[in-house]
Amino acid sequence: MSVVVEVVRSGFVESTHQARMLTVDAEGRLAETRGAVHVPASPRSSLKPLQALGMLRAGLRLEDELLALACASHSGEPFHLDGVRKILAGAGLEETALRCPEDHPFDRTVTERSRVHMNCSGKHAAMLATCVANGWPTETYLEPRHPLQRTIRDTVEELTGERIAATGADGCGAPLLFVSMLGVVKAFRAYALSSPDSYERKIFDAMRTYPEWTSGTGRPEAALMRALPGLMVKAGAEAFDAFVFEDGRAGTVKIEDGAQRARVAVTVAALRSLGLDAPELAELGAPPVLGGGRPVGELRVRLR
Repeated sequence: MSVVVEVVRSGFVESTHQARMLTVDAEGRLAETRGAVHVPASPRSSLKPLQALGMLRAGLRLEDELLALACASHSGEPFHLDGVRKILAGAGLEETALRCPEDHPFDRTVTERSRVHMNCSGKHAAMLATCVANGWPTETYLEPRHPLQRTIRDTVEELTGERIAATGADGCGAPLLFVSMLGVVKAFRAYALSSPDSYERKIFDAMRTYPEWTSGTGRPEAALMRALPGLMVKAGAEAFDAFVFEDGRAGTVKIEDGAQRARVAVTVAALRSLGLDAPELAELGAPPVLGGGRPVGELRVRLR
């Protein structure tokens, strides 16, 4: 069985997107599997909470909103930029130490382009701060054999319970690790079910308490976490999403063609299949299709 997202305009199905979806219940039992969930996936930025955990274990000292920013694909709003600079300054570093590419921010009101504006700059600043804390080289922190990246790789394998299927390069230049969707779910559950004094809990609490810092004030990820306060969700490029609720219910979704417009609608369907819902999810689950500036249709998720 598969998940199909229909783009309906004026009563006609104009386009479709295929999706994979995997969910587990509070006990960790498979609840729903749709599509080729057994095929190794590229979670992209959905792995940032795991990368942050590896950094905390290696001596990174960040709290609250700055820890959430280390897990972020941020919008480049002023408070995000100030936070990145604060992380760098705390490690005695300048913006020139960042090795992520220059980019425009997700926030379309900002036209400036720089490494700090790049959506992964919070993670990169945290990576650099981790290197400084350990006396590791900062110029080569993105190389797969660097001690930082080996630490992160070990953490990902530990939490997913599996060996890395393949390694590539993420859009920000960091090593990209391919794992199964079930492995990602296992890893995310570790955050919700961790002890109160654990690093996993620090990340879980930071992301849920400061959802705008993990994405942006107008982003759907923040809206989901505000609507469901027990939820931690992290989006990745090419339309990957991973989430976990405080009781252990969790899931992942992947839109096969990488269409971001379908990602949130399928994530809402996955949440609802686990009994997680709120009024605020109505439009997120069926975003309008516009014609002449007014709604003339919607995205519709079909579980076939």
